[in-house]
Amino acid sequence: MRNLYIGLMSGTSLDGVDLVLCEITSEYCKLISSLEIPFDATIKHDILTMIQGSTSLEKVGEMDHRLGLMFADAVNLLIDTYELDREEINAIGSHGQTMWHAPDGVYPFSMQLGDPNIMTAQTGIKVIADFRRKDIALGAQGAPFAPAFHRVLFQNLNAGAAVVNIGGMANMTLLDDPFLGYDTGPGNVLMDLWTVQHKAKAFDRDGLWAKSGSVSQELLNDLLSDPYFIKAAPKSTGRELFNSSWLSERVKKHPNLKAEDIQATLLELTVKSIVNEIKKYALDLLLICGGGAKNSLLMQRLQAELKIKVATTDEYGVSSDSMEAMAFAWLAYKRVHREHVDLKTVTGATKNAILGGIYE
Repeated sequence: MRNLYIGLMSGTSLDGVDLVLCEITSEYCKLISSLEIPFDATIKHDILTMIQGSTSLEKVGEMDHRLGLMFADAVNLLIDTYELDREEINAIGSHGQTMWHAPDGVYPFSMQLGDPNIMTAQTGIKVIADFRRKDIALGAQGAPFAPAFHRVLFQNLNAGAAVVNIGGMANMTLLDDPFLGYDTGPGNVLMDLWTVQHKAKAFDRDGLWAKSGSVSQELLNDLLSDPYFIKAAPKSTGRELFNSSWLSERVKKHPNLKAEDIQATLLELTVKSIVNEIKKYALDLLLICGGGAKNSLLMQRLQAELKIKVATTDEYGVSSDSMEAMAFAWLAYKRVHREHVDLKTVTGATKNAILGGIYE
């Protein structure tokens, strides 16, 4: 019997649900099949409304249920599409949808919705979920978790290599010793927000709109002046900080800029915030995954700013689209086998721990 696990990821970009089926052992994680399901416009709108502050306990509870049903439907679609045998799937690793991530408060927490009880009831498969709160309970950031998976996946590249996942936020993994990983800042989130606002499109494909504009150094300096960018690791962030309010407060100081110039500057913000961190280390290879890997202008700018090789993880045999979902399939494997996840130097936990709860 193969060690099959499903991984499910819905990130801060809110573009959809990524699902993977992986075969996992102590030695490898092999992607077998994948599926991407776009978010329904209504549920995306409702999530954004809640994140931006208009919510109630009733709405939180309802959204937990709605997302649980949606995630279960997504798993069932993956199973039906690839004619999988449910009995062969050991577990589903579900990240859930992050609604609020606040690891630095007096009472730190990270909230993900998508009821795993509903998921296991609707799929008949064991679900592993609620990964982040144990890490926070151990005095840590609760994010990012992908670095632990990156280090296993690219163990043959450890010397002088780093991985950057550019999703809604961007996070970096330094594969060599010291093993580090943290959020560098916004990835696609601000560019996507601006594109929705001014172009009524979900994202700026290939950075073509950004390419039509010119970078404003004054605005870029204002954006980079946020204290997050000089904060020492371990650190993590999300829409709680980098959101439409954060952006509008800074953009309004530059009323004469064209919309395309602001888009060009937002892309440059992502580039500079990544490059400024990468240059702190002696590296010769940077691997990019996540949605940002598809933005050709973003990739070109990263290569132009760095004197090292910049490539996508696809070029090294790992799907840049499926990386995060694969990470949660792997985390489910680790939980089922009661194995600790190596995150002490990444998130700042007091010890490595077994992460996630089991729902069956």
